[in-house]
Amino acid sequence: MPKVLIATEKPFAAEAAARIKAELEAAKYDYSFLESYTDVSEFHAAVKEAEALIIRSDKVDEAVLNAATKLKIVVRAGAGYDNVDLKASTAHEVVVMNTPGQNSNAVAELAIGMMIYMARGKFNGKSGTELAGKKLVLFGFGYIARLVGRMARGIGMEVYAYDPYIANEVMLKEEVKPLSKVEDIFKTGDYVSLHIPANAETKKSINWDLLSLLPVGATLVNTARKEVLDEEALLKAFAEKKGFRYVSDVAPDNLAAITEQFADRIYCTPKKMGAQTEEANTNAGVAAAKQIIAFFEKGDKTFKVN
Repeated sequence: MPKVLIATEKPFAAEAAARIKAELEAAKYDYSFLESYTDVSEFHAAVKEAEALIIRSDKVDEAVLNAATKLKIVVRAGAGYDNVDLKASTAHEVVVMNTPGQNSNAVAELAIGMMIYMARGKFNGKSGTELAGKKLVLFGFGYIARLVGRMARGIGMEVYAYDPYIANEVMLKEEVKPLSKVEDIFKTGDYVSLHIPANAETKKSINWDLLSLLPVGATLVNTARKEVLDEEALLKAFAEKKGFRYVSDVAPDNLAAITEQFADRIYCTPKKMGAQTEEANTNAGVAAAKQIIAFFEKGDKTFKVN
């Protein structure tokens, strides 16, 4: 039966690991775990006999693929997959999948939580503001953004969205007001929440031309990828946009330069925390195991991304 390696520098929660084991054992698959490894050479050695691989934020590059001579499928337990070299995977005839939607609620709750945290001045004991009545714009309207929108409407926010790949009818059904162009996102939002992937089109696309359009006191929320931001423009926004605030699940590379002057207006989680809940761990891990089984048993490639 297929051999599955679960390679996670940042391990699954105990319940998630147990559920993954149960799925693979029920299918009578061989499996092994490589957890909390400290050197990539450990990953290279462990993957040599693997026919299937489950990862989280672990990088699958040309070196890993060269070491994994029997590998047929990689499943990233989560939505994003920019840590996998898709071109190299295709060249090695390896199918790459993600598990969309499995950690969406966890990320959405984090986005709302960070908005509240900044609205209340990081709970500094002084008067803050409320989210109710404020305008939230979602840049991207996938699984996570839709959940953020529902939560925000429950709080009493006015929700807008822009996504050139999603029909306006979908947004209207969610009681979200569609916007027609990127510039409208930044002109409209008291809060702007980013839900776009990091790719050739989007990297550094959030630049000064866009950030300069933000209203006074606006907050930019990033639970996507740091690469979508032009970090020089981000620093300029702090310097030139009165009351501008930034919260992120991934710290920018120039965090030290920003906090030196604007520590009260920025907050970044210590490490990427969006999917760091027991529920999300379990959902994504179990989905990854099921997708591997379906791939080998039925040839199912539903969530193939390369």
